[in-house]
Amino acid sequence: MVRAFSISLAAIIVLGTTANAAEKISVLIIDGQNNHAWQQTTPHMKKWLEASGRFTVDVATAPAKPRPPAKPKADDAESKARFEDEMARFKKAEAEYKAAMAQFRPAFEKYQAVLSNYNGDHWPEETRKALEEYVANGKGGLVIVHAANNSFSGWQEYDLMIGMGWRGAGYGDRLTIDDKGAEKLVAKGQGPGAGHGRQHEFPVTIRDRSHPIVEGMPPEWLHAQDELYHGMRGPIRNVHLIATSFCDKKTGGTGEHEPMIWTVQYGKGRVFHTPMGHDLKGMRCVGFIATLQRGAEWAATGKVTIPLPENFPTATKTSSVPEK
Repeated sequence: MVRAFSISLAAIIVLGTTANAAEKISVLIIDGQNNHAWQQTTPHMKKWLEASGRFTVDVATAPAKPRPPAKPKADDAESKARFEDEMARFKKAEAEYKAAMAQFRPAFEKYQAVLSNYNGDHWPEETRKALEEYVANGKGGLVIVHAANNSFSGWQEYDLMIGMGWRGAGYGDRLTIDDKGAEKLVAKGQGPGAGHGRQHEFPVTIRDRSHPIVEGMPPEWLHAQDELYHGMRGPIRNVHLIATSFCDKKTGGTGEHEPMIWTVQYGKGRVFHTPMGHDLKGMRCVGFIATLQRGAEWAATGKVTIPLPENFPTATKTSSVPEK
């Protein structure tokens, strides 16, 4: 069941009381390339971070990657000429894109946290190094949401920052929880790689109820319809697992408990990571919004002052904010 509310924004998630007393945290969202609808999800996350009263949010959008034209189905001279013209325009756009991408350098150092909503081409070496130093030196925290863990395969330091992500079985280790609640590390090459079954509502089980991000949450709460990532792979170093979700075989899953909320210590920096948030259906979940807000605050400061809303999901009922 879904509980939807049509009351005012301030009443949907009451978070201003303690948050307003503290200095606002500056957050930079990175987007521009993603196989998900970043044009919808970035404004949504920005809106709800700022609605907490705890954040100011800017957005850095990477250059748009041009798509090559489709080859013509017809073999006539006119179709060939049109395709050649389209290819010429594409090659020009591609050269302009590569030049722009080479200059893509968000000012990470101006912010207390960076939120990645990006899944696309690799950034320039200078930009990658800048993010590594930003997090490792404790200049700011990193927030990873959903498909951001699909990106940058082969960037070793990014893999260390995110802990695990959308990678093949041979890419790295895998972390699960057995039925007794014990962590189980699955070796590289054993078991499935990353994937997901069909979208559905699923429970989120809190494994460390003392962690500030989830403190006060029900031991289990029902997340709105979303993709449930399974088989994520990576180095899994300095990972602190906070919550999992059972990945039922009935919905195309693994039949195991998969990581859903975790943190990573990367040098002096803090990373908050959740694979929830495929689209607005999942992101409108009050549980997702509260987790994002509290996770971002923790990544930036190491503390959480944002209270849980009264309309937080229960073990049997989801809770979502209105579409608009």
